Amino acid sequence: MQNELRRYIDRLRTEGYSVRDDHGEDPDLIDTRGRAVDTWRENYPYDERMDRATYEVEKYLLQIELLKFQAWAKDNDSKHIIVFEGRDAAGKGGTIKRFQEYINVRHARVVALNKPSDRESGQWYMQRYIKHFPTAGELVMFDRSWYNRAGVERVMGFCTDHEYERFLDHVPLFEQLIIDAGISLTKFWFSVTQNEQRTRFAIRQLDPVRRWKLSDMDLESLDKWELYTAAKEEMFRRTDTDHAPWTTIKSNDKKRARINAMRFFLDQFDYENKDDQVVFGADPKIVRRGRDAVGD
Repeated sequence: MQNELRRYIDRLRTEGYSVRDDHGEDPDLIDTRGRAVDTWRENYPYDERMDRATYEVEKYLLQIELLKFQAWAKDNDSKHIIVFEGRDAAGKGGTIKRFQEYINVRHARVVALNKPSDRESGQWYMQRYIKHFPTAGELVMFDRSWYNRAGVERVMGFCTDHEYERFLDHVPLFEQLIIDAGISLTKFWFSVTQNEQRTRFAIRQLDPVRRWKLSDMDLESLDKWELYTAAKEEMFRRTDTDHAPWTTIKSNDKKRARINAMRFFLDQFDYENKDDQVVFGADPKIVRRGRDAVGD
């Protein structure tokens, strides 16, 4: 599949496909007739993507609400974790960037860990994550998390069957301890379809300023789509609990995904001066409970 993708990208380059950036940081792949490739439509519940003007207004209003939430969290010494998971190129990083665009970095952090060091490999699996947990008044956003074991490590053979099974058995208990410690835990899964993922990979290869975002691991994952699907669904079945549910977000339209992620997160809390005209239930066409999305 890696070679297939490279041949596909070489063909696009030869035929004159290009990348257009007039959507800000959401580029389109443009065909030889100047039309945007519309693989985002695959199994998507809307006929049109959210337009940029609407997106910018809604994003700005929700970012104001995030500032209110952050001030409330600081005043009340509350602690919060958001886990961002999903396939490669599903839009996790872009959503995190919009969450953190204006918030006070003294009380909010993004954690994106590299592969474990030799020392970390010898530790209890959860240990390297716990040391990044929030203190009073803090929000921590994990750009991938302990769920690496249920996804990448499982599919790529980086853990044993025993380690995998032990993880799935223990993680609901681990997350119950997190909740019992007074830490809110929000778990997002960003869902992108196979053809749209391939389009996004092509954009990363054709655009020199984005090429760094496409790793060998990304390419290697392409021929393991079904294995990743099976791993995700088993993860939902065994770790989507009432105390720590999974929330899936259809992210073929990145703008809608970001807006709904922010809205869903904020709607969980009764913070001071919350604007109910801005913060309300997320779009059920886009956002679902993880265990309800198994088989989709």
